[in-house]
Amino acid sequence: MSFSGEIKEELAKRYARARHCNLAELSAIFSMCGEISEDKNKKCMLRFRTENFPVARKCFTLMKKTFNIKTDIVIRRNPQKGSWNYLIYGKGEELLAVKHAIVQAVCCKRAYIRGAFLAAGSMSDPNKSYHFEIVCGREGQAEYLKSMLCSFGLEAKIVVRKSNYILYLKEGDQIVDALNVMEAPDALMELENIRIMKEMRNSVNRKVNCETANIKKIVSAAVRQKEDIEYIRDTVGFDRLPEGLRTIALARLAYPDAPLKELGAALEPALGKSGVNHRLRKLSEIADRLREHKEA
Repeated sequence: MSFSGEIKEELAKRYARARHCNLAELSAIFSMCGEISEDKNKKCMLRFRTENFPVARKCFTLMKKTFNIKTDIVIRRNPQKGSWNYLIYGKGEELLAVKHAIVQAVCCKRAYIRGAFLAAGSMSDPNKSYHFEIVCGREGQAEYLKSMLCSFGLEAKIVVRKSNYILYLKEGDQIVDALNVMEAPDALMELENIRIMKEMRNSVNRKVNCETANIKKIVSAAVRQKEDIEYIRDTVGFDRLPEGLRTIALARLAYPDAPLKELGAALEPALGKSGVNHRLRKLSEIADRLREHKEA
């Protein structure tokens, strides 16, 4: 099951205690995938269509819990997609409350956002990327939902895609907060664990890359120093060098891969890293002058 499927499965099992919260969640689902009409007897009829069984089950139960009326469900197979379509409907004037629900309380806003995600939301696999979205058919619908998310400090954005308005979040912290708002603790913990593992891997990779770069830098410098020293040896020899430079030159040839600290420790008396670096730099300058003199 996808991560989106896991979230919806968890949300579909969560029911608010208060009727007004159930009504808010039902209102969100209706806004995303429902329609209201009249039957031949002019009686109000509310319909919900979905391909997701947990959503269908949640709609059916919410209708029963909120209005205590007869609710029917029709299941049809879609041969083109190889999926199932669920049609949930009920009749009664009281169902108009779903269409005209006013969502103001914090608990009702949580329920509304939960219902919107159940009906039209999705989330990418957090092992690959962080992307949370809810597809809205109308701009006003998207703006209304955006304002509701913003009331919880979530910085949702809207983009138009194929005549739909996509409300989305891309920051891991924001998505964690969204799962908390919708009251999906299991999905939240799974996402947090994935984020921790990814951060650990990234931290290790950064350290390895840094150490690799340092090793390459040390090796490259050591090779260049050895080449300069060999050039001095083969051109003018070491006899004309001051004793300190001659000593470090011989040490570098003896220990071509040693870092500066180890190279200095091998001398008698021992020399600090900065002192070793200074002498090697002097040798490089001498080699450069010899090369320039040869070219001239």
